[in-house]
Amino acid sequence: MKPLACTGDDEAFRSFRRVTKDADDHASCLRNWDQQYDQLTAGAFEGDFEEYWFENLQIFRERTNQSVREVGQPWKGSRTFGIPVEIDGTGWFCGETLDVNSFLTLKGGDEMDFRTPKLQEIIGITADAQTLNDYAFQVEHRDLEAELEGKRILPSTPEQAATLRDFLGTVLASLRATPEMLRHAAMRKALEQAIYGSLINAINPNLENRAAPSCRARQLVVERAREYMSAHIEEPITVADLCAELRVSRRTLQYSFQDVLNLNPVSFLRALRLNGVRRALKRAPAEATSVADIAACWGFWHLSHFASDYKAMFGELPSETLKGPTSLIT
Repeated sequence: MKPLACTGDDEAFRSFRRVTKDADDHASCLRNWDQQYDQLTAGAFEGDFEEYWFENLQIFRERTNQSVREVGQPWKGSRTFGIPVEIDGTGWFCGETLDVNSFLTLKGGDEMDFRTPKLQEIIGITADAQTLNDYAFQVEHRDLEAELEGKRILPSTPEQAATLRDFLGTVLASLRATPEMLRHAAMRKALEQAIYGSLINAINPNLENRAAPSCRARQLVVERAREYMSAHIEEPITVADLCAELRVSRRTLQYSFQDVLNLNPVSFLRALRLNGVRRALKRAPAEATSVADIAACWGFWHLSHFASDYKAMFGELPSETLKGPTSLIT
């Protein structure tokens, strides 16, 4: 069957969706994987597949109505995570049983052996393992690959699974509605880091007891962070950028901002970015400007949340700022 949609520049992003009627055809949808699907239960096969590829990351969703055995490998140098959305019964993944709250993982080059439930919908994330591990080390001071070594199903609570499932579902819904937002480098960076952060938060670390930094140390962290923000005010800075620049963990950054400013760094950064969008909207010609494009340039990938945050901050919708009497025409 022909793809329902396939858009994008291979240099920047790729968007693909397909409805399938054969397990073999369904297996071929997943880009850069070497895999084979064998249908195990009787009945007409129906599958639905969608994939988005950008930066160092591949995010996909697949739904199948028959039990299949999936064997093969993800691309070399990758790390894959699977988050079930809906399943009928239990499945079997690399020697372990799974249910709807299971969190699957597989390293590139390792063999996958997956017997799916008869009905399954699952969201998959395949990322460059080194990029993800560098992010985890810079932002959380965690060696993620060491933590995941030899593991296939990761322990999680129903609450953790639901939080990650809902977040990734929102990401896919946004990409499905407006895949062209991935044309913007800032959007791709913000979305990639948001996905990495959510994955890492869902993986329970073996934390060692560490002494809390002093009040003065936390004040210095905030001062250095604000200096960096001021020097890069025209850029869509992320929390990961701050952690890498200051060489502190996300947790240290969080506690420091909370103690010193009574505000978390995400909220502080959001305020800076919202102000950046507002300045851009006021300077832009309304007849030739898209609010979505400007928001994407500043890393806002969820447009309804962006509009809500913008109105809460400034008392008007971004579209009103764009066409308002205070707009400056350049």
